[in-house]
Parts: sequence; C-alpha cells; structure tokens
Amino acid sequence: MRREEYTKKWATILVLSIITGIVGGLGAVIFRKLICFTRLLFFDVLLPHISFYYHGYNLGYILLPAIGSLAIAPIIKKYPELKGNGIPEVIEGVVFKRGEIKGVLAVFKALATSITIGSGGSVGREGPIGFIGASLASALTQAFKLPSEMKKLLTTCGLAAGIAGTFNTPFAGAMFALEVVYMGIFSINLVPIFLSAVIGNTVTLLLLGEAFEVNVPLQIAHEHIELFFLFVMGVLFGVLSAYWAKFLFWLTDRFENIKAPLWTKLFIGGLSVGFIGMFFPQYGILGVGYEGMELAIAGLLPLAVLILLGIGKMIATSLMISSGHSGGIFAPSLYIGALLGAAYGKTLEILFPALGINPAVYALAGMAAFFSGLTQAPINQILMVAELTRGYALLPGVITSATTSFLTARFILKGSSIYTLKLERRRIRIKTGRPIVLETIPVREIMTAKPVFVYKWNTLRDVEELVAKTGHDCFPVVDENMEVLGVVGVKDILNLSQRIKTLPIERFLHGEYGVGYLNETAHDAFEKLMKYNQNLLPIVESPENKKLIGVITKRDIYKAYYRAIREMYIEE
Repeated sequence: MRREEYTKKWATILVLSIITGIVGGLGAVIFRKLICFTRLLFFDVLLPHISFYYHGYNLGYILLPAIGSLAIAPIIKKYPELKGNGIPEVIEGVVFKRGEIKGVLAVFKALATSITIGSGGSVGREGPIGFIGASLASALTQAFKLPSEMKKLLTTCGLAAGIAGTFNTPFAGAMFALEVVYMGIFSINLVPIFLSAVIGNTVTLLLLGEAFEVNVPLQIAHEHIELFFLFVMGVLFGVLSAYWAKFLFWLTDRFENIKAPLWTKLFIGGLSVGFIGMFFPQYGILGVGYEGMELAIAGLLPLAVLILLGIGKMIATSLMISSGHSGGIFAPSLYIGALLGAAYGKTLEILFPALGINPAVYALAGMAAFFSGLTQAPINQILMVAELTRGYALLPGVITSATTSFLTARFILKGSSIYTLKLERRRIRIKTGRPIVLETIPVREIMTAKPVFVYKWNTLRDVEELVAKTGHDCFPVVDENMEVLGVVGVKDILNLSQRIKTLPIERFLHGEYGVGYLNETAHDAFEKLMKYNQNLLPIVESPENKKLIGVITKRDIYKAYYRAIREMYIEE
C-alpha cells in the first residue's frame, strides 16, 4: 500500500473512532437518562397507586416488573434478537456478519431494556449499553460504506466506548471489547479501540458528572498471607459462575418449552422477580443493583443478608433473562461477586480475627472473580478494579482470584463463556481465550458447492483417470442417493496392481472418515481434516442426512485464513 493511501486510511479510522466514541458515549448517556425516567414513572408515579401492605411488605413491588414485562412484549416479539444482554449479538455481528448490526436495534434495545430495568427487572444496563454503542457505530460504518475490516474494528470501538462510559474505566472498557469480541489483541487495532473508549468515557463524565454509581474505597490493600484465601475464593467462584451459566440456559430451555405466548412468559418472569424483590426493595434485587454493591463494599450488611442477597440476585436475574427480557448480566454478575465475596471475607474475619481481614477486599476481588469466570474476560476485571480503586495495592489479590476463577470456569465450560454459550445454542461455535481467525469463516463461504465425486461402484482406475483429468487428488464417494460413504484419493491407489484397480471403490473405503456441516466454521473443518488425515472434507446436510452438498480442501482453508487475516488487521 502506498504511503498516501496508508495515511488516508488511518486518518479515516482515527476520525471515525473519535466520532464512534462520541456516539457511543451519547448513546450511553441517553440510555441512562431513559432508565431514570422509566424508574421514576414506575416507582414514584405508579407504585403509590398499587401499593398494598401485608405484614409490613408492600405487595405492589410484585406487580411492577410484571407490568414492565407486558409493556416490552410487543418489542421483543417483533425483534427477538433483543432478548438478553446483546454482547453475543455484537460478537456474531463482528465475527460472522462483517461488523454489520442493524442500527434500528439500538433504539429498541434502549427502550426495552430501560423499561425492564426501570420497572425493577433484575438485569444490568452495561451489556445493552455496549450493544447500543456497537450498533450505532455499525450504522455509521454502513452509512459511509466502509470495507468489512473497518466495520469490524469500529463496531468493536462502539462497544468499548459504551462499556468505558459506564464505569469510568477507559482502559478496562477497551480490554473488555478486545477480550470478548476479538478474543485477543491485534497490535495496531488497539489504537482506535482505546481512543473510542477514552472519548466515550469523557462524554459520559462531561454530561453526567459520574459513570460508575458505586462509591469504591481507594487505596485498600491486603496482607500477602491472604493470597491463599483469595486463591480458594477464585476456585469457588469459578465453579459457582460456571454452574450459574449452565443453570441460566437450563432455565431458558424450560421457559422455551412452555406452550404459551411470549407475553405470558415475560409476565411470569417479571412477577417472580417482583415477588423476590418485595422482601429486599432497598438492596438492589430490583433493578441494576448498585446500591446493594455499595453497601456490601462498605461493610454495612450482615453475613446472612449478604448470602441471601447474592443468591436472590442469581435467581432473579436468571428468571428475567431466561424468560426473554432485554437486559445484561454484567452488573448482576458484579453484584453477585461483590455480595458473596463480602460474605466470604466476613466469614474469614470471624474465623481469623487476628489477621485484620477487610471484607471490602474480598468484595472487590469477588466481583472480579465471578465476572471473570462467567465471561472468560479476566484482564478486563483486573484493570477495572485498579481503575476504580485508583491504585495497584489490591492487584495481587485480584489477579489471583480472577485468574483462578477464569481457569476453573474454563475447565468446567470447556472454553465457553456466558456470551458464547448463547451463540452455541444457534450452532455458532466460538471458544474464548484465543485469537479467532478460522472461527470467523463459515463453511458455506469457502466450500465448493458443485464438487467432483465418484460413485461407490466406480473402480480405482476410474479414480486414477479422474485425477489425471481434473488435477484433484481426493474425491468424496457417494451412493445412488448422493449420500457420502467415504473419501478416496491418490494415496489409496499408489502401488496397486492394474488388476486390483479394476475393483469397485467401496471395497477399499476406510471405516472412519470425517464430514462437515454448513453450520460449522473453517476451524471445525480443519480439525476434522487433521483428525482423519484427509485432504478433502465432504460437506453434508446433517448428521442424519449425509447427502453431499459440497467439499472443502486444506487449500481452501489456507486461502481463507490469509484473507481473514487481511480483514482482521488494518496495518496493510
């Protein structure tokens, strides 16, 4: 690329990353204002009219999330992709859709989530804010008709801007985008992502005066002997976060199996959360939950209440997400980690009074540990705690708990996260913790749709002639119904006598062979080629129907790999 073109390209990227940061920050501000408005509408205007007290409990709290559920039902029915937190949709958009997300979804995501949270729904706003930033950025790139590599990068910038503006942590916001979307760091791509994160954070601070609404104690520290306790907590929280993720999707399946309209499922979820929140209306079960986190970090809640609130938040958030509401798991997971971490710290304080244990340390480390296990993004949380506390004294403990939880949950979830598990349910397979290249390439994009094949009754001599005619060294073998029976190639006919070559192919087929499917990626195809030592992978309709629809070769995958690398890096 000529120097002039290179300079023009990067000038465009940097200018648009600044605009993306402003747009993402403004989107976050408008969304937060919308949440405040809907919360005022539900809690200050509506609640007094439906309040009914029984033994000191206001039964009106039960109805608030249920009413909000009915209000968003038409939106969710029309745009089912708005269910959940939105981060899996950003991953799918960047990885599989060339960075394209419908801009209109940002508007309806903001509306549906603000009503859900404002009415007391136990979900977070951070994931939706990230989605809003990403979808607005994507709309911007589509309006300018940018190439796919720029679309991917700037959509990721929008996500970083939204997350950074939420927590006043630009470094952690950028790392969240890199860990969750890119599954790694791509050198020069860091520049516009960090720039958007800083701009998004600045916009939020200028307009709101604050970002993260939790008062975090500054410069707190721990003793070196406490690293053992933090390590144990990391293991425990890794197990807990992994099985909570499994439980959430198990509950999602239960809701999906209910033979009822969508509004009924939403109403059931909202009503259930309202019932739980009625017992703890001031502690963050209803809504995002920052007030409960602040009380836990400040050490103002007793041990039993911390445990009840942590478990209650897990159940409430599971009910909201699994029943189909729009909302995030970012803040709820921080809440659960902080509350249960503080409970762990208070338990240690009772057991080891001489050590001078500060439960706030364990609340912050627990927050990082639980989120790291759940999302498989430990660096984000390590940096976030450092930025929130404005110091590094807590870093050894946070690194210990976050990385231990990350590895424990990774073992249980087999490389998946709360975000990729949702994609896997759509048969989109992405594993966390490694840079994604081949995982971004669908099989259908690189396969040969009209392959050369041979029938099972053809002879090896026919194969030999086909090799000479086509230049191919491998062919799928099919029956009269075009169902794949195996693979035959040059290596199968070498050093055989002419008499043996007159025999039908089916007599020489191996017992095991690999096939691929349209819902898989180039990474899946490559692993099968290596496992079965094949140069060609037949693509069939399904495991039940092995009708041949295409083939992929190692050469196809190599070419796709280098093309994907060019689209992922912006350097050339």
